[in-house]
Amino acid sequence: MKKTLLAAAWLLLVATAAKAQESNYAKTDFVPGDEIIFDDNFEHEKLGEFPLRWDLLDGYAETAQQDGRNVLAFTDNGLGQVIPLMKQKWDWLPEVFTVEFDLYVAKPGEVEDETTLDMSISFGDRGDESYYNAESSVHFWYREDGSCNLSWTLLKPDGNNQTSGEKILGLNPGTSDYLEKDNPLVAGQWNHFAFSFNKRAFKGYVNGVRLINVPIMKAPGYLFFASSSFYRHTGLSNVRIAQGAVPLYDRLASEGKIVTYAITFETGKADLKPESLVEINRVAKLMREHADLSFEVQGHCDNTGSDAVNDPLSQKRAQAIVDALVNQGIDKSRLSAVGKGSHSPIAPNTTEEGRAKNRRVEFVKM
Repeated sequence: MKKTLLAAAWLLLVATAAKAQESNYAKTDFVPGDEIIFDDNFEHEKLGEFPLRWDLLDGYAETAQQDGRNVLAFTDNGLGQVIPLMKQKWDWLPEVFTVEFDLYVAKPGEVEDETTLDMSISFGDRGDESYYNAESSVHFWYREDGSCNLSWTLLKPDGNNQTSGEKILGLNPGTSDYLEKDNPLVAGQWNHFAFSFNKRAFKGYVNGVRLINVPIMKAPGYLFFASSSFYRHTGLSNVRIAQGAVPLYDRLASEGKIVTYAITFETGKADLKPESLVEINRVAKLMREHADLSFEVQGHCDNTGSDAVNDPLSQKRAQAIVDALVNQGIDKSRLSAVGKGSHSPIAPNTTEEGRAKNRRVEFVKM
């Protein structure tokens, strides 16, 4: 009976947190980049193998599974450093970019013999061919008792000074010792981390809530991920790096449509991920400001899977977006949903980058 009550209480807590996440994303100022530089959900990787689109800097990592997803996991006692495999290893970040990824965070007490999760994203200087000199980084720590914190040390443009800060967070619903007001993290599920850099300003978000806002940072040339803990029950998921965001109306004026990669779904489903509300809210705002705009909402996918699956799924996803916009107050007569499946690719489906570009949503002006 006690276990049943605890399980029910936990489900209620998760449901409440999900509603809070939707509210957070409705208010967030994070804008995902438009042009994908790197995208990997590890879906096509073999378990136990090092993922093909990454390079190992130190320690060990491999493809594993966590909570139904393929992830890049640091399995050598949680230790390792990995970098996206790019043509220019040390100098590939543009002057405006965004980084997004998911981390699974266990419930307090769920992990007994592994005590700490430490995941960091580090930024290195342009032209510097040594990751040992990456002096800008953001660290996320999570401990078995449910306490956690997000800390950062970012190099200033002069190269001699740093900006540091910390947010103390807590995940244990049984205590309030570590909790900050409006803690965005949710234990027992995936949490979405996002960062943006705009020529010199750096911001960091967790589940849509901005926690880092540094006005001046030295422009980095590359980034890598690192772990230095004994926590192995998680891993990087849905890693996406994209070049700066162009205002929606500018894109519409130049192309007659808006192509976006910021609206995403649960794998194999038409369920919108919470972070998708950011772009949906932007489109809704645009339509409210321009009453003459009407859109055909097109769902596109890559060629993974059969047409018998992809075609109806892309239709359901397009309809889910229309429904979300209607919920934002947009008249349904200004919208139509069309599932294109994999029949209108804009890039070859022979590479992961090409498939990522083909998994898109288009708002075509009617």
